[in-house]
Amino acid sequence: QVQLVESGGGLVQPGGSLRLSCAASGILFSIYNMGWYRQAPGKQRELVASINSEWDTNYADSVKGRFTISRDIAGNTVYLQMNSLKPDDTAAYYCNAQNRLRSERFYWGQGTQVTVSS
Repeated sequence: QVQLVESGGGLVQPGGSLRLSCAASGILFSIYNMGWYRQAPGKQRELVASINSEWDTNYADSVKGRFTISRDIAGNTVYLQMNSLKPDDTAAYYCNAQNRLRSERFYWGQGTQVTVSS
């Protein structure tokens, strides 16, 4: 059974930092592209950052220079380090895994809430 278990969300003041983690099980982690998405109330879910099995990364323009995605092969974990957080970053954040060779095989985590407020 595939599981993506997220953690690290919470309440933080503007300018603060959080580190999200997504622990994957039930997949061959090394062949999956991983991503973080977020969805704020009333808004469409959007890609925040992604990292593929070759360790190439992409970021939404809104988070470039502030967020960093990384992956730990040994631990089957993907991280999102979020710095200089803004109120507009408030959203539910979701981990996604997509098979590099079979793109129709993809999975979502349950989501973790990030709230940026003073």
